[in-house]
Amino acid sequence: MLKFAIILALGAVLFRWALGKWPWQMLSGPQSRSQKLAEARKILGVSRKATRAEILSAHKKLIAQVHPDRGGSSGEVHDANDARDLLLADLALSDGEQSDKDTPV
Repeated sequence: MLKFAIILALGAVLFRWALGKWPWQMLSGPQSRSQKLAEARKILGVSRKATRAEILSAHKKLIAQVHPDRGGSSGEVHDANDARDLLLADLALSDGEQSDKDTPV
């Protein structure tokens, strides 16, 4: 039984190393848009009400920390860029919805 537990743990670690996620994370299915936005806010460390300037400032600070020249990895840079792009797209989308509501019919 102990051998089985060790093999299972080793398999989980190898899975994480190869795919970047734990095996049980693959079982949950795709993330919803709100989950992706929450993850992006967590990566950049901004609030739900962050402005464009706050998002860009947080992205710039994070890139300075995780850049490969400073000991980070290209994966972290890609994650930061994806988070920035997702939050800015959501901000533009919500601004578009706001301007639609403000327009008289």
